[in-house]
Amino acid sequence: MGFGWQELLIVLVIVALIFGTKKLRNIGSDIGGAVKGFKDSAADTKDQQKKDDSE
Repeated sequence: MGFGWQELLIVLVIVALIFGTKKLRNIGSDIGGAVKGFKDSAADTKDQQKKDDSE
């Protein structure tokens, strides 16, 4: 038993009222940047490992 779209919409409205839309945009941007940095780092590590294995 999970949340339906109506419950998620109510939660989203409550969160928007608490934090404000500008703050949510900043949080989303920060999380997106962190995820991008993690993916880039993981790709660099994988490339470096392949390079080390081929040597």
